[in-house]
Amino acid sequence: MEFKDLIAKRRSIRKFTDRPVPREVVVRLLAEALTAPSARNTRTTRFLIVDDPALVARMADMRDYGSGFLKNAPLAIVVLGDTTASDLWRENAAISATVLQLACVDEGLGSCWVHIHGRPRRKDEPEGEQAADYLRSFLPVPDTCEPLCAIAIGYSDFVPAPLPESDDASRIIRL
Repeated sequence: MEFKDLIAKRRSIRKFTDRPVPREVVVRLLAEALTAPSARNTRTTRFLIVDDPALVARMADMRDYGSGFLKNAPLAIVVLGDTTASDLWRENAAISATVLQLACVDEGLGSCWVHIHGRPRRKDEPEGEQAADYLRSFLPVPDTCEPLCAIAIGYSDFVPAPLPESDDASRIIRL
């Protein structure tokens, strides 16, 4: 698939079939995501694979907004950053998560980013329990790592509408 087609097809998919993602496909996704660039080649990104339906459903409760659709995903990959290896772990993890989502498109999969870092579990309690702490209560997140996001992955249960028109020219500054 050409890059421009890959970019055009990448959409946030929140509805999945119950078809599992084969292990060999997960291996390919991770191999591609691991090639993502990182600051000073520090390679601070780690991936935590969650394919147990009960654990994925539990992850959906990490926030009371924006994560509920996870419960129907056959696979979730938590993108982590090793905070001891670089102060740019967030940027590195974001790049890796983006490459992972593009790899999903190439494999015929849908995906959607669920933000974790700095997000409270309850929207009306911003200083309360954090989504990352909730995940740590039942997922093996290494002590040196912080979760940036989770990527819900699966075979799409619908065809998304085309992107709406936007004034892209207004977002470009030319000198």
